[in-house]
Formats: sequence, C-alpha cells, structure tokens
Amino acid sequence: MLNWIFLVVAFGISGGTSSTGTVIVAAPDAVSDAVSDVVEAAQSGDSDKDNVAQMETSDDSGGFGVDEEAEAAPEYVAESQVSTGKFTTATEVKPILTSTKSSWVAIREYDGQDLLYFTQLMSWRCGLVAVRYSVNGGPAQNWPLPACHADTGWANAITPEDGLVYGTYALGSLQSVDIEVIYDDLSTDTASFTRNEILMP
Repeated sequence: MLNWIFLVVAFGISGGTSSTGTVIVAAPDAVSDAVSDVVEAAQSGDSDKDNVAQMETSDDSGGFGVDEEAEAAPEYVAESQVSTGKFTTATEVKPILTSTKSSWVAIREYDGQDLLYFTQLMSWRCGLVAVRYSVNGGPAQNWPLPACHADTGWANAITPEDGLVYGTYALGSLQSVDIEVIYDDLSTDTASFTRNEILMP
C-alpha cells in the first residue's frame, strides 16, 4: 500500500506522459499535502483503526435510551390504508391520536404505587404497529399491544384477556415519560410529559 502511494506521489511530482501522449501535470501543493496526510495516516497503525471503530459504534438515539429489545425488534412493513370504518388503519386513527396527544398516557397514584396507564393508545392500537416508551430518561421499551378484535364490531376493544392497560412503579418515582408511536403506515409521532402534566387527581 505504501509503495503504491509513494509511486503515485513521485510520479505526480516529477510529471509524466501517458501512453496516449497526454501530459500528466504535477499535483498542486494542496493535493501533495493531502497525499502526505494519507501516508501519515497509513503509518499511524492501530490508533486510527481504534478511532474509526469508535465512530462506527457511536449511537444517537434521540430522547430514548437503547435497549436490546428495541434493537432486536423486527422491521415493520407498511400496511394498506384502505379505510374500513372500524378504525384499523393509520389513516383512521392518526387524526384521533394527534388531537388527543395530551392523553396518550396518564399517571395514577393508587395503593402505594404509581400506575402508568396506556389506555388511550391501546384503545386505537389497530392503526399502530408499535408503542415505545421511556420513563425518567431511561432506556426505551416496547409496550405490548394486544391483537385487534377484527371479527367484531369494535376491533379496538380492550377485553380482560388483553392484559393490563398500565404498568406499576414505586410511588412518586415517575417524573417524566417519553412516548413514540409508530403507525401502520410507518409514520411516527412522539410526545414527552412531566409527572404533573399527566398526573390524575
């Protein structure tokens, strides 16, 4: 590698002629300096490789932390947006969730615990593929969305078999909540709340 670089540098400095007679002009000082930098970088060894490795493994996850569950999540596929009247598409549920964003989640102090409710999002889940949340600036997690009841008149209904609509935390521990909604057309929306903004009386 170095031999090839030195050959190019030497040829550029001395000038030359191609096999077709075209004159090869010596490289300007700026280009020569750039080539010198490449040579020095090649001679620097593992230290530069380490720097490159660090840049390749850096992460910018926005307002959410990174967790193994989120990284291992399958890729989502955009779904058909033909309205059915049952509110099972992003086209149908997005206007509702956009206008009720302040009610996406709620905190309730009950029986010596903080309960974090996802009732509003679960009530329109059939137009979603995922809901991610983070509490107190911690790592992002996926809130489980039960299957839609597509064979009934209300696909988004929440039945006892669908599980709890809330998570439990130590009393007074929830100070902030970040939410990311991923619709089934693969568009997204986010919201951030402080405790007082979503605390139920």
